Amino acid sequence: MNQSAKRHSPLQVALIGGAIASTASLSVFGPVWCHSVRAALQDSPKAIVDEVWQLVNREYVDSSFNKQNWLAIRQSLLGKDYTSRDEAYVAIREALEKLGDPYTRFMDPKQYEALTNQTSGEVSGIGIRMEFNEKNKQLTVVEAIENSPALKAGVKAGDTILAIDGKPTQQMKVEDASKLIRGKSGTMVTLRLGREGQPSFDVKLTRATIEVPTVRYTLKQEGKRRIGYIRLREFSAHASSQMRRAIRNLNAQKVDGYVLDLRSNPGGLLQASIEIARMWLDNGAIVKTVDREGGSEETKANHTAITNSPLVVLVDNNSASASEILTGALKDNNRAVVIGSQTFGKALVQSVHELTDGSGVAVTIAHYYTPKGTDINHKGIAPDIKLDLTEAQQRQLAANPDLLGTQNDPHYARALSILSTNGLAQPVSPKQPLQSLTNSANDLKL
Repeated sequence: MNQSAKRHSPLQVALIGGAIASTASLSVFGPVWCHSVRAALQDSPKAIVDEVWQLVNREYVDSSFNKQNWLAIRQSLLGKDYTSRDEAYVAIREALEKLGDPYTRFMDPKQYEALTNQTSGEVSGIGIRMEFNEKNKQLTVVEAIENSPALKAGVKAGDTILAIDGKPTQQMKVEDASKLIRGKSGTMVTLRLGREGQPSFDVKLTRATIEVPTVRYTLKQEGKRRIGYIRLREFSAHASSQMRRAIRNLNAQKVDGYVLDLRSNPGGLLQASIEIARMWLDNGAIVKTVDREGGSEETKANHTAITNSPLVVLVDNNSASASEILTGALKDNNRAVVIGSQTFGKALVQSVHELTDGSGVAVTIAHYYTPKGTDINHKGIAPDIKLDLTEAQQRQLAANPDLLGTQNDPHYARALSILSTNGLAQPVSPKQPLQSLTNSANDLKL
């Protein structure tokens, strides 16, 4: 490893993500050889191959590289002639597969762009959610997002999209329609819409950068109790600000308790999970990471919780990574009762780098454990109350997502019974001393 290169702790690397410099460290073959090789590799597919190898060599959590001779792999990679970047990409992926880690992965430029768009929590478009309506066999607007060009232009839920820039949408897939609707901010797109009770009409829209809502919340009057239901879909760059807004708005409505729904949340940015944990948790450990050299870093709550109301967290076997960090922090600190199925079990931290040709690589850099020291990798977090849905129940909720967070949702119904029971789902008193935590390690997911 090049000792002159700037070192980052796992948490620091995780936080800055793809913004870290992706310049490769000095070659293990020495500065003279390295200089000549780099000159030869300039603007060739081998440059990307070597860039990936260097990043893995410098950061990968397993210093044995899954008992692979990583140096020999480099010699083999650079000994080949690549006629195209695609051929080099194949070689990179084959080399990374030898690590036996599905989370250390190479992304071509389109895949990398998709990942960065997802984690940024922003898209360039008009701000609608749409689906293919099986009843009328048409593309239908499900929602016009707040502050979006579509909402400002009067697009409504239930409108059918008949054409996009003059191209009929009959039998068009949602994915294909999305590609036509999305585009650079400031450009125009015209939709022909159908609306019940009136003739079809055209709407001209100027695309803009849209903040994608990842947090949805509502106040529910359940008997005499006022319940704040919050569903978090992923930990994007805007998730924490949206969560803060949701909690504060529900606090203002004087809720008696909260249900935080993390079901099918695949994770996202580590920093978002830390910030959100601090909104619910006033004291205690949140996460700790351990890198390949044994270096560790612990993150704790910092007395900035914005609610101490009773809390129930809903999880399933698709709640992963950053979802498990948040769930583990709330569960181990007795801040919430967790209901549902065993979570996914991803306790590895990735750092994401952009490469010189616009492609990217995610490298596993650390391992994490819950605050009580539990290794959840390939195991998941065991809920306090295990409630596995039947296949019929799963199909019903999947086909009718509006049932989520209602009395017809078994997980939510059980959460209500917990919140209505005195002494349960109550937070740890801020004055209660935190137990000493040992053997903790942290994970990031991006």
